Amino acid sequence: MLPVHGPEIEGVEVSLPFTGLWRTENSPARRVPSHGTDLFGGRYAIDFTAVDERHRSAAGRSWRTFLAAEPPELFYAFGRPILAPAEGVVTAVHDGEPDHEARRSQPALASYALSQGSRLRRGVGAVAGNHVIISMTGGEVHLALAHFRKGTLRVSVGQRVVRGQHLADCGNSGNSTQPHLHMQAMDSSDLSVARGLPMLFRHYREWMSGAGGYRLAHRAVPHERAVVEPLQDN
Repeated sequence: MLPVHGPEIEGVEVSLPFTGLWRTENSPARRVPSHGTDLFGGRYAIDFTAVDERHRSAAGRSWRTFLAAEPPELFYAFGRPILAPAEGVVTAVHDGEPDHEARRSQPALASYALSQGSRLRRGVGAVAGNHVIISMTGGEVHLALAHFRKGTLRVSVGQRVVRGQHLADCGNSGNSTQPHLHMQAMDSSDLSVARGLPMLFRHYREWMSGAGGYRLAHRAVPHERAVVEPLQDN
């Protein structure tokens, strides 16, 4: 086990919104804006993909993995419960967007990239997919969680939620190439005008890519391609 770390930096303190092992993608620990853009309040956004004990996102590979699209059900993240990362009030929900096939192959990714412009023109729903926005206690910070599985939202606008409450199931809706969770903090619940805010995650275990052992972290940001597992608060 490597030493505990937790830099004394400013940010919105939240919990990892799931159980089990998930790999970090597009982490603001690597670059800001994390997704290469400030659009839709995503400056400090972070993505998580569920993995197994061998840190694989799907059980196996086939010819479709290399040449075509794949069913989202093949991926460990698809259908996994997503939990409220903090207490607050639900201020927006969106459902009804379809779950796409997943894309790992270069041919499938190339064709998907050509459709990016049309999704942006269709607006927030086509980009974020099925999503929930929570206004944290105090009303100055808003959390967006996106790409839920169609038809699995368990909360409604105006509902108060507590940390750890089941919000919906992970899916592959919106601008998503494989099932994952997109999470961000913002200064507004309106994604079209929101500005992103940095987040600090509460207690978790982190296996860094290419490093042996794990770290225990608190009030920190997971590194790019690290695998994380939430821990119970002390």
